[in-house]
Amino acid sequence: MAKTSSVEKNNKRRKMVANAAAKRKALKAIIMDQSLPLEERFRAQLKLSAMPRNGARTRIRNRCEVTGRPRAFYRKLGMSRIALRELGSLGMIPGLVKSSW
Repeated sequence: MAKTSSVEKNNKRRKMVANAAAKRKALKAIIMDQSLPLEERFRAQLKLSAMPRNGARTRIRNRCEVTGRPRAFYRKLGMSRIALRELGSLGMIPGLVKSSW
């Protein structure tokens, strides 16, 4: 069996989250509704816990668009600090001026 990269796993998680978002939201609404009987809320809790873990939005990791690196990620730019520095040194990022780095 071929080994999948963490970038591919993350992309797979994004798809799973998109597919399961509506169902997860509906189950969470049932769980939080205090007016419903306890048994019904408990059944919804069991259904939610039976769903795949990777369908949860918190499982998605922010990754660099250039390198796939998960650490030191700038949300605004969508890349890691290392890729930003490298592309900035090459003059490929408009408006970024190289200082003394």
